[in-house]
Amino acid sequence: MTPTDAAPPASGAPPAGASSTPPRPLGRQATVTVTLVAIAAALVLFWPRGDAVPEAPGGTLTDAAGRPQMLGPRMARVTLVHFWATWCPPCITEVPTLDRLAEEYSRYPDFRVLMVAVGDDVEAVETFRGSRAGGILYDPDWDVAHRYGTRALPETYLVVRGKVVEKWEGMVDWDDPAVRRRIEEALSAAGAEVAAGPGRGWTRRG
Repeated sequence: MTPTDAAPPASGAPPAGASSTPPRPLGRQATVTVTLVAIAAALVLFWPRGDAVPEAPGGTLTDAAGRPQMLGPRMARVTLVHFWATWCPPCITEVPTLDRLAEEYSRYPDFRVLMVAVGDDVEAVETFRGSRAGGILYDPDWDVAHRYGTRALPETYLVVRGKVVEKWEGMVDWDDPAVRRRIEEALSAAGAEVAAGPGRGWTRRG
């Protein structure tokens, strides 16, 4: 038989010159090591850097006339975004202390209380709020409330420079010194200005 007439190797046989020993599988320790390395790499890629603070969601609300209003331009440097409704009894109880807070902190031009009526009727809000109803925005389908994670009312978010730094679930006593101290800490951290008095200009806080 000539070299070209040689029969091919049997099925499954290694080609000439190749080792007949199959590759050894990774041991258990090596497998664990590879897995841990992969997990560590994923954490480096996706773990938040530093003490991450969640961004405050945006969205479109409406005014009393039904016109769309973007949330972002309504925000101050430090803002309380307050989700409430006239059909919510705790919300009604809470409103007077929130009004006092808004009035007493009006000396901070960088602070705002933004009330968002959720799933509510404009006429009911205007009847309840009277002359204070002008600045209220409406979230008829809970769109913005759900973006914030709100599923029940009342709920309030302290937003500083576009970041949510505090969340209050349920009714809050806004006259509480501890609550006010938290807001003042946020104002100080944000470098908010405070009125020094009539004719005295402004002073920077913090």
